[in-house]
Amino acid sequence: MGKLAVIALGGNALLRDNQLGTIEEQEQNTTETLENLIFLLKEGYDIVISHGNGPQVGNIVMRNDAGEQLYNIPQMPLDVCVADSQGGIGYMIERALKNVLRKHGIDKNVLTLMTSVEVDPNDIAFTNPTKRIGKQVSFEEAQKLQETKGWVFKEEKKSKSGYRRVVPSPQPINIVNWEVIERNARQGTVVIAVGGGGIPVYIDEKGDIRPAEAVIDKDVASSLLANQIKADRFYILTDVPFVYVNYGEPDQKVLEFLNVEDTRKYLEAGTFGEGNMAPKIKAALQFVEGGGEMSVITESTKLEDKSYGTKITLNYDEADLKKYENQK
Repeated sequence: MGKLAVIALGGNALLRDNQLGTIEEQEQNTTETLENLIFLLKEGYDIVISHGNGPQVGNIVMRNDAGEQLYNIPQMPLDVCVADSQGGIGYMIERALKNVLRKHGIDKNVLTLMTSVEVDPNDIAFTNPTKRIGKQVSFEEAQKLQETKGWVFKEEKKSKSGYRRVVPSPQPINIVNWEVIERNARQGTVVIAVGGGGIPVYIDEKGDIRPAEAVIDKDVASSLLANQIKADRFYILTDVPFVYVNYGEPDQKVLEFLNVEDTRKYLEAGTFGEGNMAPKIKAALQFVEGGGEMSVITESTKLEDKSYGTKITLNYDEADLKKYENQK
């Protein structure tokens, strides 16, 4: 089999913090990010792309709420909202990527696959919602929505200037139709899948597929997909070029190469923020422990430059380091 990589696009790949979220802004951001993936194709990788949907799915929920209040349009559940965001964002990435490929003279099919992801209905996450979606709202707005909709809100830790809705985020246990994703990717089609972590579903006592009112962490679901399709590399694109110890402090330290043992030590010591980098580290670790060659966490614009990015492997030794350095 040829080389296969899964690339998880972070939220900033589509929408920056200081932007309104217009389609023009999102299309420009998406195109700029996709330009950085071309080198993987030129290096002979088949690729699968996943993406986040945090701001977008939150906006869809808010639009549904406004439609219900103003026009008596029945509101759709969260799983349908995730599906809506998956289709819309997937279409945007697919169209932008076709244009980028044409620009570089690359003739490839691009396929957006609506992807359901199975979760355990007894996952403890359903009793402890933690995943933030949508935009910040004031305390008064959060209180009103909590009273009328039963939604749960938590204060933003960084800014402490607003509140965001939190929903359950159960662990994914199976990517539905992963075989279809692998087959198409290995035949040379660029597949866009597991958008927003996938549409959460569970199997009931009758064996029927049922919707789950939740969202799934995009990086964890992407890591599971990468393992199931036996990918060689797993890339997580975020807004920083490396993983750091004491990030943002005067004594911050770059972590460029990590093995599984050291990564676990850092996690157990609480080095990485639970609401920020820790889930990405766990996803990267999951991929390597599941048989993947290497996970890379880096900024989207730094992907091609191998001197950037935190690389996590099972047992990184001096020979591996020299081999990787020679690829720069």
